Amino acid sequence: MRKYTRGKSTTDIFITILMVFVCFIALYPVFYTVIVSFNNSEDTLRGGVYFWPRAFTLESYKTVFQDKSIIKAFGITIMRTLIGTVASVLFTSMVGYAFSKKHIWGNRVYMIIGTITMFFSGGLIPTFILFKNIGLYDNFLVYVIPSLFNFYNMIIFVAFFRELPVGLEESAKLDGANDLVIFVRIILPLSMPVVATIALFNGVWQWNDYFTGVMYINNADLQPIQTFLYRIVASASASKAVVSLPAGISAQQVSSQSVRLATMVVTTLPIVCVYPFLQKYFVKGMLIGSIKG
Repeated sequence: MRKYTRGKSTTDIFITILMVFVCFIALYPVFYTVIVSFNNSEDTLRGGVYFWPRAFTLESYKTVFQDKSIIKAFGITIMRTLIGTVASVLFTSMVGYAFSKKHIWGNRVYMIIGTITMFFSGGLIPTFILFKNIGLYDNFLVYVIPSLFNFYNMIIFVAFFRELPVGLEESAKLDGANDLVIFVRIILPLSMPVVATIALFNGVWQWNDYFTGVMYINNADLQPIQTFLYRIVASASASKAVVSLPAGISAQQVSSQSVRLATMVVTTLPIVCVYPFLQKYFVKGMLIGSIKG
């Protein structure tokens, strides 16, 4: 018994050390981005900044928040995340509720067609031509309409809806409720775990998506913050290149690298703050359909 306990304890210690090392490797780049964004850019170029800011300054963040284009890009990102997430969850859940009814004609055929779309798409050029022909190019709705429906998310909704007691709907129909009333007043309130999960999936994607803005938005007033950040990174010829600065901030205090890192921190912070509050719903939603009974 002592040998077994000692061996088990040694194994636990080794696994703990290994996991701490893995976590450090995964988290250190994020930590390094934060500390360098708070460090004086001229001092950063000397090197040696690893675990804390050597010359603490907030000038990079002042540059970020004094740039009106960045503030406008933040507003676009917040709007597209809120509107896109709510619209996608409502639309996908309604389609999922319909697909959860096995008596609907053609249910299996539609599922097969939808599954095919998960692995094959029309391609980038046909999609671009389609969006331009229907008026979505340089239009805010390009962030909302194409993401209204996601087949994978619909499958998660279907799996959850099919586990709900059938008697709930039958009793509501006896009271005169139609399908829309049943869905809004009974099904959705009971589906908050899966709704929160899909909302988290969609919200994180909406917040982090830069490609849509790069491909389908030419108007600078409609670009989200991630596209703005992408263009800052792509347009910088070197980390020492100095960006255009607001009045009162010298080139020695702020460089393009420090501004990029500060923008990264600012764009990541909101989603990092929201995630812990939705984590319990996320874990529960991921287990949907894995356990029966």
